Amino acid sequence: MDQKTALVVFEDKKIRRIWHNDEWYFSVVDIISVLIDTPDARNYWKVLKHRLLKEGSEVVTKCNQLKLPAPDGKLRETDCANTKNMFRIIQTIPSPRAETFKMWLSQVGYERVQEIENPELGQDRIKKYYELKGYPQDWIDKRLRGIAIRQELTDEWKNRGVGEHREYAILTNEISQATFGVPIKTHKEIKGLDPKFKNQNLRDHMSDLELIFSMLGERLTTEATRKKDARGFAKNLETAQEGGAVAGRARTDAEKTLGIAVVSPENALDIAHQKKRVEKK
Repeated sequence: MDQKTALVVFEDKKIRRIWHNDEWYFSVVDIISVLIDTPDARNYWKVLKHRLLKEGSEVVTKCNQLKLPAPDGKLRETDCANTKNMFRIIQTIPSPRAETFKMWLSQVGYERVQEIENPELGQDRIKKYYELKGYPQDWIDKRLRGIAIRQELTDEWKNRGVGEHREYAILTNEISQATFGVPIKTHKEIKGLDPKFKNQNLRDHMSDLELIFSMLGERLTTEATRKKDARGFAKNLETAQEGGAVAGRARTDAEKTLGIAVVSPENALDIAHQKKRVEKK
């Protein structure tokens, strides 16, 4: 299986997929061919797209045209959807195979399908992930709480007209800079992390205090956003700066009063591993 493109097989039928934007995207027509008996899956998708667009569904606009190998061996643009949107498309197709296919999709490593139906599974999976990495339980509890607080904030942004991805990243950086006194990129460098690696989540390397202040900054931003009923990116930028500033003043006060530095090069995972090595001796 190639790192960039790969075939997966369901009931002897091949499904093309491609690694794009840090996740798998599947060929929509290939999956339609699996779900229904039709000699022309492309035409079925064409009709279904038209109906979904007419109904106002966003799932069609979230499909990407990506180049996949065609039967003639050439790369051709094909409508592809990530796991989340593929799940939505499957829901619109009447097929006795739909449930079986969803189960298969989850079994090949796409827990997101199950988490849509039962969010608690996602939390359990994350908890096990951190346990396997060697983090202590008290750190894991804080990290999971931080994820919940973060989700609550991003839900507010989504409902208030903030565009995902780039605008979320800008707002997050504003909160973090106001809270810790340094932007996320610099904070990563202090931790010895390489900003080029997207899979290195700064929060996974934060100390207990850093996690607590990170949660405080985002929770206060949520409160400010609701209180001011911020709408759109510009207004939410203001509340992000305000929420982070309050958390920043609390951090500064703690550092002066206790003579400590909240932002430090200490890496939570390294500390956990060192502690375990000492305990084994």
